[in-house]
Amino acid sequence: MVKEIIIGAVPVIIVFLVFLGINVAPLIIVAMVISFIAFLIMRQGGMPIAQKKSALDTPKTTVKFKQIGGQERAKKELMEALDFLIHKDALKEYGIRPLKGILLTGPPGTGKTLMAKAAANYTNSAFVAASGSQFVEMYVGVGAQRIRDLFKEAKQKAEKNNQDSAIIFIDEIDVLGGKREGNQHREYDQTLNQLLTEMDGITTSENPRILMIAATNRVDMLDDALLRPGRFDRQIVVDLPDMKARKQILEIHVKNKPLADDVDIEAIARDTFNFSGAQLESVTNEAAIYAFREKSKVITQRHFAQAIDKVMMGEQTDRESTAEERERVANHELGHAIVSEVVRPLSVSQVSLRPRGQALGYVRQSPQQDRYLYTLENLEQQIMIALGGAVAEEMIYGGRSTGSRNDFEQALRLVNTIIDSGLSELGIVKMEMVSKEALHEERQRILNDLLERTRQILSDYFPVFSHALHHLLREEVLNGDQFRAMLEEARALPKQNKIEELEAHRLKA
Repeated sequence: MVKEIIIGAVPVIIVFLVFLGINVAPLIIVAMVISFIAFLIMRQGGMPIAQKKSALDTPKTTVKFKQIGGQERAKKELMEALDFLIHKDALKEYGIRPLKGILLTGPPGTGKTLMAKAAANYTNSAFVAASGSQFVEMYVGVGAQRIRDLFKEAKQKAEKNNQDSAIIFIDEIDVLGGKREGNQHREYDQTLNQLLTEMDGITTSENPRILMIAATNRVDMLDDALLRPGRFDRQIVVDLPDMKARKQILEIHVKNKPLADDVDIEAIARDTFNFSGAQLESVTNEAAIYAFREKSKVITQRHFAQAIDKVMMGEQTDRESTAEERERVANHELGHAIVSEVVRPLSVSQVSLRPRGQALGYVRQSPQQDRYLYTLENLEQQIMIALGGAVAEEMIYGGRSTGSRNDFEQALRLVNTIIDSGLSELGIVKMEMVSKEALHEERQRILNDLLERTRQILSDYFPVFSHALHHLLREEVLNGDQFRAMLEEARALPKQNKIEELEAHRLKA
């Protein structure tokens, strides 16, 4: 309020002085010099004074560990580390040095920030948060000063709230804690040095005790001095949730939403393999938005299916393709789906002809169980699924299209995984030690063998193309159960009928 009054009064005073005939030029110059000096002082101090005062008024965090779905192992490991902060007397009896830092690592959106907030609530600690990018400045000394201010603020906040401990959380710590390079000195090296100094001095303050929690998804980029014991004493991996954890997360986020009777949370969890916690929250939110658009009083399973597609592939686009392109895309996607269902039964959740993101069509797969270890057979199956679309086009139209480019990239990446993992005929090798010619020959051998196996599967189930194509072109979506029924019909047909249908389909194309 005072600031606004001053801003409004100064011009009036200047006009009044000019009216009286007084030379105001020296006053304006002095005011500009004072303002510039004040700006520099606040700049060197890290953040404006008003901002510092408001930061201390931040309320206590209310997030609890039970509100975070999944991550049971990570939560248990973090809570065990935090118990050292709570039971200070027991530490002295055993001669345990207090922990100074905990590093949370893992992919984006897995709940690292939430766990830091829950840690502050669990230990009844003051909570101060910052991002690594806030400390990287082009002005010398500003980043280091901000680090000092951060630790000072944590202490003041704990004292103000009558708390015995404070937690400082720095997200994206890889921005300021990156590896230092040789003799080059960068401004944020000075910031990192200041952080190391502050962490070394944490134990000098018994009350309040400060614990540093940091998060990153690029732990390989961090400086070794930051990771050594005595600074970050614990590294806790906060990984993507498994099937059970995804179900827990979804149940938390649908508590305040009106669900229809047909909603199957377990099926949604199965369809969202490799989704992070943030993506799962987005799925529930997008499903509610779809229901709101349709003015439906409840959120149905169909809304969740649409939401999964949106989060995975992007928003539906208005691309208008020709009838010939739509038919080619439909046959391409059916090629993927047939191979997927044959080599991995019950894996196809949906075949869609609706453009989303950069894709003109797609097959959404629903793995029956999460898999983290892959055999040669698993990798070959995935390559065959990737090749299914291109082989289908080749069989029907006599050639491929540019729509197979991403499929080929995925297939080649998986072939390299086979060779690099010692699962190919080359045996256990290091890619750099094998000639380009030998690698090329081995890649071609693997791909040619799998192309032939893929072609055989599509020949055996070729009637599915003609049965499913009409439905897909008309409805644009074919669900997994409908597709499997068509696959069973094709299995029952005699081989001669399949050959005749293949030839008829080719002539028509």
